[in-house]
Amino acid sequence: MTAIQNAIVIGGGIAGPVTALALAKAGIQATVHEAYARTDRSGAMLTVAPNGLAALETVGLRAAVEAVGNPLHAMVMEKGSGRTLMRVPALPNLPLSRVVYRADLFDAIRAGAKEQGVTVHDGKRLVGVEEHSDGITARFDDGTTATADVLIGADGIRSTVRTLIDPDAPVPEYTGLMSFGFGDLTGAFVPGDIDEMRFAFGKHSFYGYWTQPDGSEVFFSNHPQEVPMTLAEARAVPKSEWLAELRAAHAADRPGNRLFQGATEDEMVLTGPMERMPRLPHWSRGRMVLVGDAAHAPSSSSGQGASLALESAIELARCLRDIDDLPAALGKYESLRRPRVEAISEQAVKTNNGKTAGPVAKVVFGLMMPIATRTFLKPEKMFGPVHRFRVEWDETVTV
Repeated sequence: MTAIQNAIVIGGGIAGPVTALALAKAGIQATVHEAYARTDRSGAMLTVAPNGLAALETVGLRAAVEAVGNPLHAMVMEKGSGRTLMRVPALPNLPLSRVVYRADLFDAIRAGAKEQGVTVHDGKRLVGVEEHSDGITARFDDGTTATADVLIGADGIRSTVRTLIDPDAPVPEYTGLMSFGFGDLTGAFVPGDIDEMRFAFGKHSFYGYWTQPDGSEVFFSNHPQEVPMTLAEARAVPKSEWLAELRAAHAADRPGNRLFQGATEDEMVLTGPMERMPRLPHWSRGRMVLVGDAAHAPSSSSGQGASLALESAIELARCLRDIDDLPAALGKYESLRRPRVEAISEQAVKTNNGKTAGPVAKVVFGLMMPIATRTFLKPEKMFGPVHRFRVEWDETVTV
């Protein structure tokens, strides 16, 4: 039996409830404490890849998430002119990735956790901790406290727990891109398949587009923005100005011109600056540890943010289950996760550099990509190590 009997999980988004479920499966009682009075329902859509679905399967949530997401059959990379550079079908013998509204993913995970007995306390903003010889006490802004053997920070890219672990920890890093989404991005889920998501290296901005099961078009732009802006600052700019800038950026693209010219301010969602977490010196200290975006948020260009967070939730619970010494368990968890998440994050940096490249670099890229796809750049090599990965829950972790 594990020496850790109970845990406080800070953050009720994606990683938090899944961490609590995995801990419960490991014999550790966990309660989740979310800062907001209700779960944040902002944002647009994201993808849960096969490796993320494998993590969800471990805690009995795969079917629930698949039920609110659309299966994705292929991705297509193309030039801004519309010429196809490469087509990447789903890898064989794996479940199809699911394209899901962020809010629907939250709801499915929350509901599933509740059904399995996980308690989530909303409106509990962490303001401090007190460690003692046999536990740790969390203090919340409403004057209440909670005490357990370990405290887990699943509180996102602007993690409070991260600063408590290391006040000098790096802050989120701006990638040089502002992200915008268009279409019915916050509407009702319509079940059905998505045949292809197409990603285009436009003349000035990278963009993507696909057709929803109801026939409507959804598209986005990763628009280069040299001067960093917070989400609040970006939202202070009138939508009309942003839309005019995007229309000009995509004027020479096909079908970007049609998509952005036909877009309206009402259907535009400013999802904000694209950020990533740089390499953290410390994932844990004493009885505190980080999981998910709090530790290793890649930029959204990776397509792996949610899936990596889900993997880490399972791996942390497995280490706490099998290793009695807490520092050793937390050290093992970090050593198992750090190489994988940092490699994926660094690959996303290279992708972002391609999105912000100048016209000459894009021409060279367009010439080289077809050659690469005919020779060494194969779907299995590109995505196999990422998508086929799974945390082996039934295997025992040793120091």
